[in-house]
Amino acid sequence: MAVTTNLNIKIDKELKEQAEMFFGELGLSFSAAVGLFVRQSLRQGKIPFELTAYSDAFYSESNQTALRQSISEASEGRFVTKTLEELRAMEQ
Repeated sequence: MAVTTNLNIKIDKELKEQAEMFFGELGLSFSAAVGLFVRQSLRQGKIPFELTAYSDAFYSESNQTALRQSISEASEGRFVTKTLEELRAMEQ
């Protein structure tokens, strides 16, 4: 069995409580979740998720891909013009 050690970190109390509830739903303790994060970081040689300053969905990879495709199609002249009434009729 691996020898363990204690790790003391400071974290916002409410954030810790929310994390404990979330990890508990996954069947993990807070300690196990932190251990997973550290192991994945070492295994991948990086933080195991994308870090970004943007939390706006506009900057999501899927949206940016769709925007690039739309821009490409528009520059090729491939687009459709609809009136507001036509768009509303399409929703129904």
